[in-house]
Amino acid sequence: MLTTIPSFVWLLLFFVIPTLIVFGIAFHAPSADGGIAPGFTMETWRSISNPNYPAIVWRTIWISAVTTLICVLLSLPCAYAIARMTVKWRAVIAGLIMLPFWTSFIVRVFAWRTLLSPEGFLQRFLVAIGIASEDTILNYNSGAILVVSVYSFLPFAIMPIYTAAEKFDFSLLEAARDLGARSFFAFRKIFLPGVKRGVISAILMVFIPAIGSYVIPDLVGGQDSELIGNKIYQRTFPDRNLPHASALATITGFSVLVPLACVAWWMKRQDEREEKRLAAATERKLRGGAA
Repeated sequence: MLTTIPSFVWLLLFFVIPTLIVFGIAFHAPSADGGIAPGFTMETWRSISNPNYPAIVWRTIWISAVTTLICVLLSLPCAYAIARMTVKWRAVIAGLIMLPFWTSFIVRVFAWRTLLSPEGFLQRFLVAIGIASEDTILNYNSGAILVVSVYSFLPFAIMPIYTAAEKFDFSLLEAARDLGARSFFAFRKIFLPGVKRGVISAILMVFIPAIGSYVIPDLVGGQDSELIGNKIYQRTFPDRNLPHASALATITGFSVLVPLACVAWWMKRQDEREEKRLAAATERKLRGGAA
């Protein structure tokens, strides 16, 4: 009990209380000096009904979801391959995966902005092989945000799945193949359930930062590719409308908490089913032994 107190205090001070403060600010009006006016009002929430916001929220959710899906699909074979390597090569490859983090995140996004520009190497290469034309614009659209997001968040998916795969007993796959199972079937039915918690961690570690992303859409996205993070920044600094920014942040928070709650509920149901299955199997064995 005592060992959980530091973690509880940390979460209370730096997560729960700030979240409640942000939520409370949304029920005030902005003041003339860019602060928060006294008094309670629902005007901020009524202004959220702006018809542009549903499109921005939907764009944020689908880009974050597709980014997460692509990262997980790329990470599974990558983590599988790394886990099958020798200990020496595991350390080398894991270090190479984390190597981009030695460079500033903004510098890396700027590099992609240059790469996707009309004068960039990628544009010239695609034109040279006939896939794109001189008028093709690779930058300033949702596709550019998706590509750069996958690049930026892919290590966050690889590492938790690799950590789970490192503890996986690969002799189970060999046994399945000896019994006639195809490689993909064994991978899907044995390996994936064995690294389930790593996959869930990867989903959360990619989806949460992706849904609140601001720098990537700001640098490689266009006016028609704004995400909710850009609107929060706009309301906070250029507009100096803190209540409006707080309301948008609250909506973003719920967009993250709802999937988290669904994942937690699903994991609890899966654990309960597994416990019931093991209990039933144990009971059958005991009955068989008694007979």
